[in-house]
Amino acid sequence: MCHEKCLKTLRSVCSCMSPALIRVPVAHCFGPAGHKKRFCCVCRKQTEGSSALRCEVCELHVHADCAAFSCADCRTSHLDVTLEQDTFHHHWREGNLASAARCEVCRRSCGSSDVMAGMRCEWCGITSHAACYLSVPPECTLGRLRCMLLHPACVRLDSRNFSKMHCYRITESCSHDLDNFDDVDSSSAVPKDGQLAAPESGKQSLKVFDGDDAVKRGFFRLVSILRATRNEEVVEAALRAFYLPDEPQDYELHEVGGTQRLHSDDILNRNSGPDNRKDGGDAWLLRAKPRDAEVIKVYAGWPRSGPAFVSVSVSKSSTAASVLPEVLSQLDRQVRQDEDASTFSLMEVSMSSKQVQRQTLTPQENIVDKLQEIRKASLRQMNQTRFYIVENKKPEVQVNLLIGGLPPLLTKEEYGQLIQEHLTAKSHLVAISHFYASQGAVALRISCFSEAERIYMLAKDTAVNNKTLTSLVVPEIEVTENCTHNAPAAAVTGLTVVVFQHHRLGGGVCPLLVFVNPKSGGLKGRELLYSFRKLLNPHQVFDISNGGPLAGLHTFREIPRFRVLVCGGDGTVGWVLGVLEAVRHKLVCREPPIGIVPLGTGNDLARILRWGAGYSGEDPHHILVSVDEADEVLMDRWTILLDAQDISEDGKDNGFLEPPKIVQMNNYFGLGIDAELSLDFHQAREDDPDKFTSRFHNKGVYVKVGLQKISYTRSLHKELQLQVDAQNVPLPNIEGLIFLNIPSWGSGADLWGSEADGRHGRPSIDDGLLEVVGVTGVVHMGQVQSGMRSGIRIAQGNYIRLTVSKPIPVQVDGEPWIQPPGHIIISAAGPKVRMLRKSKQKQKKSSAGVKDGRSESPSSRDGGH
Repeated sequence: MCHEKCLKTLRSVCSCMSPALIRVPVAHCFGPAGHKKRFCCVCRKQTEGSSALRCEVCELHVHADCAAFSCADCRTSHLDVTLEQDTFHHHWREGNLASAARCEVCRRSCGSSDVMAGMRCEWCGITSHAACYLSVPPECTLGRLRCMLLHPACVRLDSRNFSKMHCYRITESCSHDLDNFDDVDSSSAVPKDGQLAAPESGKQSLKVFDGDDAVKRGFFRLVSILRATRNEEVVEAALRAFYLPDEPQDYELHEVGGTQRLHSDDILNRNSGPDNRKDGGDAWLLRAKPRDAEVIKVYAGWPRSGPAFVSVSVSKSSTAASVLPEVLSQLDRQVRQDEDASTFSLMEVSMSSKQVQRQTLTPQENIVDKLQEIRKASLRQMNQTRFYIVENKKPEVQVNLLIGGLPPLLTKEEYGQLIQEHLTAKSHLVAISHFYASQGAVALRISCFSEAERIYMLAKDTAVNNKTLTSLVVPEIEVTENCTHNAPAAAVTGLTVVVFQHHRLGGGVCPLLVFVNPKSGGLKGRELLYSFRKLLNPHQVFDISNGGPLAGLHTFREIPRFRVLVCGGDGTVGWVLGVLEAVRHKLVCREPPIGIVPLGTGNDLARILRWGAGYSGEDPHHILVSVDEADEVLMDRWTILLDAQDISEDGKDNGFLEPPKIVQMNNYFGLGIDAELSLDFHQAREDDPDKFTSRFHNKGVYVKVGLQKISYTRSLHKELQLQVDAQNVPLPNIEGLIFLNIPSWGSGADLWGSEADGRHGRPSIDDGLLEVVGVTGVVHMGQVQSGMRSGIRIAQGNYIRLTVSKPIPVQVDGEPWIQPPGHIIISAAGPKVRMLRKSKQKQKKSSAGVKDGRSESPSSRDGGH
């Protein structure tokens, strides 16, 4: 509603007309929206409470019962092989702007927390008034984050019937209760502000269905009308309820289960009738009147300037083949000599917000009969259906699946046999394009959609050696393309064709690969996952709990230069570094620098790289800008061989007593009391993981287990023999021995200390040395944590050998276990790794904040930011 004087400035598009504005239909990925205040993009009312939904990759918010009336207008994140796209334009979304947002055109405030107002491009982030945004040039430059964004034109994904949840690897737990939101029950039709209320005096409520499918599922809309109302007014109210923009005289109401039919002159009056039934009112079916002739819109399946569609009149005798010549003529399509109208087809595209479905019509298919068939099933579906004209070319199908959970360290042929045995893959359609023996994973290239869908679903229900397989749809990133150029030949007359490679990523672009552990940091991990999917291309954001780091590294394997951002605790960072070390030989960029968003408990590595003690709700957009401006530093990594027999002492013929266990260490390695506290904490978390969702609670449990060990005595110096750089080092009377790679331990404590020491050098993360420190017990550890004392400095070195005489608790980067007697050898692990350290200048800038509206992400106005 608006004032009459304001009507001339009204530019908001009615919800019933939204499907007509879509250029390339892209389905949404709906997930629970939580309890934050937003506005529904369908009914424009507030969405608060558990019934609200949001798209996981764009800024669409809807009520659960409005979701069926939203259309497939999500962001285009990859190339669509069926419908070609032209230049990259802004993707505008109305409403839910930051309160500080300013218009790109008039520079006035355009955000509001009271109503649905303003427009925002979901790629570059610029904002504008609904009356101003048409003045903005249509081409999108991708904004401040373009240097780290994976351009959609570089991403190829042949998905067909794979849902967008599968394409973006969004875990099913996010959408478990949302897969059938079209099939909501009758309770979804009640008003947003309360339960189904009794009709007001003089009014009655009608249940209205929009087609046979709705009757079968029980999906209806409640229409409240006066008791004496003409049918045409009832039809008009029903069309509004279903967001249909058609004229009421083209429709009529049929009584469900009966033969009564209401015409435009009839008066609906049930004063003495059965309107006192307690089922919510009479049930009626809204039907379109039969039509002998219609006008349909046909859209071009290729990029073109001017209108995206043409209007064509069809009669009862019109078929798909008969309308093609007129469509081609109106589209000014120049037909080549080797083609005619028969080389094109009509394609029916259903633009449901949950999944876009395409079906090619046969040349003999009757158009009017097809339209009546769709309308009979669902009038709402008819409003979300359009026709395209496409060329009859068969594009090369290439679906890429990453299958994990296979036994490690097999050959390519052995993996092929396993895939054939357990998934009965058709060898002429399925090929192994890459395999990762250390990870027990293979990448399959499949040339048939139905075979890819079958293998994808079957793998999730298949176990090999009692381990369930994982299956992920992964995109193909096209880094370069071959271009031809006619150039004068040097020695002959005429032209020669020169083929050269053009980088599609663009100059200066260094895409960011994002890993998020949604289980870290309580619910903050999931919110970061959602925010980064919106700010970047969702194909560069990976849920690390769904398939691990390999899926992201495999996707980025051909990119010559990229960076990595890990959102999680120190354990998650170590996981990514470990997988990167194992597969780096298959990457073009073998040493991508790694940044951190700290979501764990200790976050020691993030602290020394200036990313902070823990994520506390910073604006995700500012985090990405900080990553872009971060400095690259080198860091040592160490390999720990556990239970390794020293061949030089016991004879070369003796060999290893058992295969050594190899562990990678980034932060620190502890034995004794330090590891025992970590082990007790780990066991408590395993017993009741739901309680360990915040850093405050986790540290409280650490304090509790520490107090229980306050009288602990072990005399560790009697159970260990230490060698540093081939020199025996006597141990003092200690209860814990810790080897430090970074100058932060136990949630930020400086265990080595800052005092100058003539016997030892100043510690650094890239000096190639480990610091060996001892602690005398829990009290000493508490004093170190409070800054009152430091540890006992023992040695520095780059080759450590320990002999353990009794079983002892050990921990590496917070992962504890009991180590049996034997030998432990610590040595440098190959090349140093490249890390990202937050620049000091950026730290100062971020504290002041950037006031320009386009630098804010939509989540920056959420609670806690």
